[in-house]
Amino acid sequence: MATEIKLPRLGQGMESGTIVKWLKSEGDQVEKGEPLYELDTDKVTQEVEADASGVLLKIAISEGEVEVGKTIAVIGEQGEAVEVDEAPQEEGSPARAREQERERGRQASTNGPSEAVTEIKAPDSSGNGGRIKASPLARRIARERGIDLSAVAGTGPEGRVVAEDVERAAATGGPVPAGAPAPAPQDVEIEQLSSMRKTIARRLTDAWQAPVFQLGITVDMGRALELRQRLVDLHGDGAKPTVSDLLTKVCAAALMRHRAVNALYKGDAIELHPTANIGIAVAIPNGLVVPVIQQCERKTIAEIAAARAELVERARAGKLQQGDLDGGTFTISNLGMFGIERFIAVLNPPQAAILAVGATEEKPVVVDGEVVVRPRMELTLTCDHRALDGATGAQFLGDVKAFLEEPGLAL
Repeated sequence: MATEIKLPRLGQGMESGTIVKWLKSEGDQVEKGEPLYELDTDKVTQEVEADASGVLLKIAISEGEVEVGKTIAVIGEQGEAVEVDEAPQEEGSPARAREQERERGRQASTNGPSEAVTEIKAPDSSGNGGRIKASPLARRIARERGIDLSAVAGTGPEGRVVAEDVERAAATGGPVPAGAPAPAPQDVEIEQLSSMRKTIARRLTDAWQAPVFQLGITVDMGRALELRQRLVDLHGDGAKPTVSDLLTKVCAAALMRHRAVNALYKGDAIELHPTANIGIAVAIPNGLVVPVIQQCERKTIAEIAAARAELVERARAGKLQQGDLDGGTFTISNLGMFGIERFIAVLNPPQAAILAVGATEEKPVVVDGEVVVRPRMELTLTCDHRALDGATGAQFLGDVKAFLEEPGLAL
């Protein structure tokens, strides 16, 4: 009996994904668990495995955005009859809205004004009776972003406002004059935002609206660097422990003492988590990902180093899975390797806090009344004030400092 292959939900909140390419063709033999196609979500591009074994009888959707749960292919026995329900996608879904927008554009370009164009009354003096023609998708985007449609010049048929006009107005911070030629200097390159970049923009915009505060502290890294060097000498063939690995272990110990920091803000509730699942911010060519090392409080520094090395390698190779990014309760962002002394990291919602780590530098300090040179590192904790208060964040950061200056306390 034929099996319909439906688009899976690979993460919490995922409503759709974009099929990039199929790794098998119609008529090919497929084994269950074998990579079948590449799917681009708002976080990663990953290979999705087949749910069943058999012959790939039909590819219902070859590429493009698809709603979760929609049939995209059929696997069965050779020669088996195939019936695929190709019902339209749900009204109101993002993918369906975009498809409707494209369809209305095609109709308008060939048949004149489309019935789908909605006229909105607006208090203007343009001579058209105060009525603005706009597509439903354009109106939705304008409503979500707080944009006045009367200030947006339409570029669609008969001057109607389409989604691209609203997005352009949002990006430029103001209306785009009708008929104005787009500036196109020869040296300018236009890069369309990838799904990942759009997600970064959306999530960090949301994070910027949270009432946050920052706490900073300076740590003497002498003992920590000594421990790290001893671990490197003993590591054998495994991944060499780094300062970030030691810091991850130290933060996990502190999070277990201050569970209010190891928390997620969920609007009407705060989730306090029993394990320290720490995300490590990793820069990749097309953006930023935060793979998560699970249960760091139970791992040794060597185990954390091995997990971190594997995740970073797969992140830079574009091989992360959705599960690698889920479940984080706290994030560390380290720019010390770039020589950055201090910075403020943007919150990673719904997490309650994120730690920014600067470079370790030799600096003169006063010890027992004498000026000596010591390795110093600056840490900055960004906290969501809706989830925790300054005193709690300060106590957590104080423990991180104490554990780094005397690592044995955290082990």
